[in-house]
Amino acid sequence: MSSHGYFPTEAELALNGAGQTAFHERAAAATRAEFGSDVFVRAVVEVSNFCRENCTYCGMRRDNRSLARYRAQHEQIAGMLIEHRPASVTDVNIQTGEDPVAVREVVLPLIETLRRETSLGISVCLGTLPPELYAELQAAGASIFIMKFEAGDAAQYEQFQAPGTLAERLRHIRLLAENDWNVSSGFIAGLPGQTPRDLLKNLEMAGSLPLSGCSVSPFIPGEATPLAKHPTANPDWTFNCVSALRLMRPDWVIPAVSAFNLAAEDGYRRGLRAGANLVTINLTPTDQRGDYVIYKRDRFIMTEERVLTAIAAEGRTPSKTGLADFYRDKMANGTAAEKNSETAMQT
Repeated sequence: MSSHGYFPTEAELALNGAGQTAFHERAAAATRAEFGSDVFVRAVVEVSNFCRENCTYCGMRRDNRSLARYRAQHEQIAGMLIEHRPASVTDVNIQTGEDPVAVREVVLPLIETLRRETSLGISVCLGTLPPELYAELQAAGASIFIMKFEAGDAAQYEQFQAPGTLAERLRHIRLLAENDWNVSSGFIAGLPGQTPRDLLKNLEMAGSLPLSGCSVSPFIPGEATPLAKHPTANPDWTFNCVSALRLMRPDWVIPAVSAFNLAAEDGYRRGLRAGANLVTINLTPTDQRGDYVIYKRDRFIMTEERVLTAIAAEGRTPSKTGLADFYRDKMANGTAAEKNSETAMQT
């Protein structure tokens, strides 16, 4: 059960047709009540595709010998973000495979440069790291950590060879939150063999964690993975999970992921309609983008034009407030409210 009282049923997760439309409209209304028409706009730069993990659903798994591995030069990425980022972008997410070498050699100096030269909010998605490295990233200027739990069932987590163990992953999510990171997590909908009951476990897991946001990614079979021959996720499950998350937590930031467009026609717009309120423009240099294969090489790249077109088509507007600033203000207001409450109790 979420702290807001709502929790979906299996029937809601399987909705389609008119029932689904009504369900998504409820979620959209909850989004508007909390955020108005605003949608956060961030950029992503994928700075390394080296990965020590071997997840069966991911094209960057270490056993994929067909992949040209790369680590970006932090000066190249910094120059592009400082001089040429789209005007609508308020935040940047720096993403890698699980590659601690890239964290030290590329990510840390990149964050330091961006903090010095720009007002961008900084998110990172880097996998599990030693606590001292989390602290260094935070000291450099990152404030949002994206760490997905992928599957909320420990046996499924192990079956798909997700990083470490589920217990370890959850421990790191909680550790980050305890150390004042805004943590966003996420899971994959439609993994082979998954049922609506498993999706409920994912939603229950998300609701139990100290998160600021959560994503739902549809399973897309990757070419160079053990799951290559399995079918793509049922898109209805994916979008229904987005709506369920929104109704569980109206205050969460929920991204529209680019894979929505691989799962369904007009998938990105459907995600916004179902309750998403964060979009991401891909700024990874084109000569490296093709080798960052989370799913498959035939990615649907969200350019600024595609993102802004989708936002406008759904009657939404790019947020003037950045994601990191939004979280900072929310935390400050929460702290002020707590202090006021304590003062009232003492008088």
